[in-house]
Amino acid sequence: MPLVRATGDPTELGRMHGAARATALREFLADDLCRLNRILWHPVSPAGLRPVIAAYDEAITAAVPRLAAEITGLAEGAGISRDEAVLLQIRREVLGYRTVPARGDCTTYARSGSGLPVLAQTVDLNGDLEDQLSVLDLDLSGRRSLVLSFAGQLGYLGLNSAGLAIGLNLLLGGEWAAGVPPYLAIRELLDRADDVDQAITLLHGLPLASSRCFMLCDRRKAAVVEAVAGRLRVRTGDELVHTNHFLHPDLEPFDALNPFARRSSVRRLHTCLDRLAQVPVTASAEQHFAVLSTPPIHVAGNGDIRRERTVATVVLHPTLGELHLRTGDSDRTGSVVHSVPVSFR
Repeated sequence: MPLVRATGDPTELGRMHGAARATALREFLADDLCRLNRILWHPVSPAGLRPVIAAYDEAITAAVPRLAAEITGLAEGAGISRDEAVLLQIRREVLGYRTVPARGDCTTYARSGSGLPVLAQTVDLNGDLEDQLSVLDLDLSGRRSLVLSFAGQLGYLGLNSAGLAIGLNLLLGGEWAAGVPPYLAIRELLDRADDVDQAITLLHGLPLASSRCFMLCDRRKAAVVEAVAGRLRVRTGDELVHTNHFLHPDLEPFDALNPFARRSSVRRLHTCLDRLAQVPVTASAEQHFAVLSTPPIHVAGNGDIRRERTVATVVLHPTLGELHLRTGDSDRTGSVVHSVPVSFR
């Protein structure tokens, strides 16, 4: 599991990230254009994507300029074009959800209040992306973040040194268009927010490109934020579980998950709730891995690159600054642990 340590201003962070992963990123870009053309039914080309990339680049630069500078550094460090560096950030938006029927499949939960705060989830993706995993240990002006990354992405999920952890679920709905990809939005929150409340405030100010659910956890509070079509709905609680269908009644009309995938999502939701009821609030990372590491929550692959499968399982302890990670079949693999010192603000 590659670990990329980077420190400095945004451009330097990107440059160090790109240099560390240069060979892998160039190979991924050359692999049927980030494997897009192994998943999409109709192939795309760099020339054909140029207007889409430009629109996203403009939106990202306007909304999150520090991350735009980091993309510049990523391109320089990896020896790729800026268009290619932007494409790595918006790959999921290029895939969309109408051209490739998505099953969703991520299962995420958080606990806070009493006991040991935790945010844990499966990471279920198509594209056979297990070989593209890396962990970023980033130091931006004294704010440390641990970020799980795939193939040059500046953000995905993670925690920061202020004691905030963020995870996510895919939700399908609304029109996806040029804006800030949710993966980059999570990175923006880790860079700037000290706690759940600040993160929610920041989310309200971002023009999100696509629908998602954000799971947030700090030492005092857990929250789930569903986002679609410019609307955000927030729910808080000591224990929250989310899969891939909308739970807030205001947003249920936007749900575009197909019936088969919805049945899977509902089943995983109830299974996770049942398993969590047996897990103490002081549970260890290994106990949380046990919740997530067997079916139906753990999703095995069937050899179809278009089908989502569990490529990683993550347990985050925000107050300890610990990211526990297992790849692939997490019931058969050991954990890797990364940590940052936490200082509550």
